[in-house]
Amino acid sequence: HFYEPTVLTGVSPENPAFVEEIFGPVISLSRFRDEEEALALANSSDYGLGGAIWTEDIRKAFRVARGLRCGLSWVNCHHRNDPSSPWGGFGQSGIGRENGPEAFEEYTTTKSLTIRTNETAENWFGSRSARYG
Repeated sequence: HFYEPTVLTGVSPENPAFVEEIFGPVISLSRFRDEEEALALANSSDYGLGGAIWTEDIRKAFRVARGLRCGLSWVNCHHRNDPSSPWGGFGQSGIGRENGPEAFEEYTTTKSLTIRTNETAENWFGSRSARYG
């Protein structure tokens, strides 16, 4: 099933192409008045895998990236990823992270082991030093 690369224009926030993740060669374009409205529109979805910001203003890029509710942000590029950087989304865009130290935490579980080597019996409930000493 091949789908030609497609650009959807004038997509309203009520349109499924606006609020759902489309995995394919499709982009939906919508107009916005200002940065505040752009962030509100971008964050109105239940999904939040990634967002690309296209600007020559580096301050704006940082500000908008901070405001986006998504796991990945790109500035003047799209879908690039360093294997040492975590990859994963917010909301309904998956659980957990791939890549980076965060991925290691996804595949491991911590465990505590305490061993008493003293022959003297402890009164764990009656002596504070038995618990914290």
